[in-house]
Amino acid sequence: MTQKTVLLAEDDASIRLIVNQTLVTAGYAVRATSSPEALERWVRNGEGDIVVTDVYLTDTPIFELLPSFKLVRPELPVIVMSGQNTILTAASAAQHGAYDYLPKPFDIDQLTDLVGRALTDTKPAAAASPVKKVNGDASNSGLPLVGRSAVMQDVYRTISRVMNTDLTVLIEGESGTGKELAARAIHDLGQSRPGAFYSLDLATRPAQDVSQELFGTKDNPGVAYDREATIYLDEVGDLSQEAQTQLVKLMREDGGARIVASTRQPLSALVESGEFREDLYYRMNVVRIEMPPLRRRKEDIPELVKAFLIRAEGRGLAQKQIAQPAMDLMMAYDWPGNVRELENLIFRLAALSPDTTISQRDIERELRAETLKELNPEASLESEIETLLHRYVMADLLKGGEEGEKIYQSVLEQVERPLIKLALSVTSGNKLRTAALLGVNRNTLRARMSVLGMTED
Repeated sequence: MTQKTVLLAEDDASIRLIVNQTLVTAGYAVRATSSPEALERWVRNGEGDIVVTDVYLTDTPIFELLPSFKLVRPELPVIVMSGQNTILTAASAAQHGAYDYLPKPFDIDQLTDLVGRALTDTKPAAAASPVKKVNGDASNSGLPLVGRSAVMQDVYRTISRVMNTDLTVLIEGESGTGKELAARAIHDLGQSRPGAFYSLDLATRPAQDVSQELFGTKDNPGVAYDREATIYLDEVGDLSQEAQTQLVKLMREDGGARIVASTRQPLSALVESGEFREDLYYRMNVVRIEMPPLRRRKEDIPELVKAFLIRAEGRGLAQKQIAQPAMDLMMAYDWPGNVRELENLIFRLAALSPDTTISQRDIERELRAETLKELNPEASLESEIETLLHRYVMADLLKGGEEGEKIYQSVLEQVERPLIKLALSVTSGNKLRTAALLGVNRNTLRARMSVLGMTED
């Protein structure tokens, strides 16, 4: 078996050395360079079986070279590495015909596996497609999706692979995770459907209105028949049975718009209950994207906050910055409302905070104000207390140090005092009965009331 040669282009000497050694150990011959000119010369001379390259070589974007590579060596697979890790990078790699995109930092075994797959893949190397101009960079509020976390890189890579296809996509995730943004990215960054993007919220719109917009009439067909359009069906599980039947027929005939759908609840459960057609489910579930909750990608919070502040300024609000203790508190919080909750908080503070710097106290105040709104009457006492602790105690815990014992005692007292008050009200102040209700003896109750500063009256 002839040894395969990897053309490695990386201007960071340490990364180039590590990748070179790893690929040699894996059994490949490697030619390594930091020069875009050298890489271009090797490709034009017919050298190498695969290219592994950083997105930038000195000041030259690799995307400027890929069209010529594809012209002279259309079969040559190219793997693009990048430390920028935005959806635009992933999209550009796909649009310029790269075999795959690998965000830095990456597991070295992941690169080796990817090289192996690319060299054994019987499919022809991806062809370049016309590149849509998208404004924005990693810190720009114009980006459709923001975040460099590993879980978001998985989302970006999937989007880059499907955006230039006609495949149906099902996007799953909690409310507020950015499902519609992902759907818009598939449409806006891809080339398969150059027409309009239609978003239909099936959970809030009457079924008759949805059917009318989707399918129209014989004389006036609806948007579902627009072959250049993308239709985003938000909460597709709420689609009426009649509309499901019509959609199955349309998708079977392959004669309409591209469908991108989203759901908070697994469609498989709705299929089992008979609320969702099984044949439609399988037509929807071709490519699945899971949008991660914000609590699983907290490292993205600083970048998200920066993007939201830029966006707020662009809408006429005063320029603001975030104090580090405020950022620490936001990083510690679990964000049950996900990215949407964070965005709303930042916009609210950008509008209402009188200072140029948003403080920890500002964040605490806003999170506490939301507590009563979010308490769930069906939730357990423990979960509700946990929610309250996040809002009222998290900031103090972050300070750490010698205050920990005081925090512990303070929380216990603040829970114990209203509990005793409540029990006393139930027993009309009878301490013997109150003690029995609480499962303590009378002397213990009196001692605790004294410590808590509760009068005997």
